[in-house]
Formats: sequence, C-alpha cells, structure tokens
Amino acid sequence: MEAAKAEKVLDLRGVRCPHVVLQAKTALRDVAVGGALVLECTDPLVVIDVPHFVNQTGHRIASHEQRGDLYIFRIIKQK
Repeated sequence: MEAAKAEKVLDLRGVRCPHVVLQAKTALRDVAVGGALVLECTDPLVVIDVPHFVNQTGHRIASHEQRGDLYIFRIIKQK
C-alpha cells in the first residue's frame, strides 16, 4: 500500500441528511481504492446514516469522532 493515499475532505457543515450521504456517494467516485474520504458534518443524524451508507456500499469507517457539534468520519474506499 502506498505510504500516503490521497485523502479528500468534504465540509458538509449545515448540510442535512440525506444530502450528506448523497454528496459522500458522489465524492467517493473520485477517491482511489484504498483512499480516504473525510466527512465533516453537523447534522446529528449522520451517526445513523453514514454507518448505514458505508455498510450498504461495502466501504469501511476507519475513524469517527465528535468535537462538540462537529462529527468527523474517515471512510476508506474498498472497491
């Protein structure tokens, strides 16, 4: 695996679900397999919708954290 795969960051603060997931799906098209997509979100529903989306599409959540009202997901593209 390459030392540093490209990481794409999406600032989705203020965007409500399901638009968070729809934008993540579109953004993953431009991420290489093994690369990461980082979502920065403020909608509390992402803690339900993002894991569900990742499970449905076969990708992997490498990390998830919450900093105040900011939710950060790091998704690794699997296929």
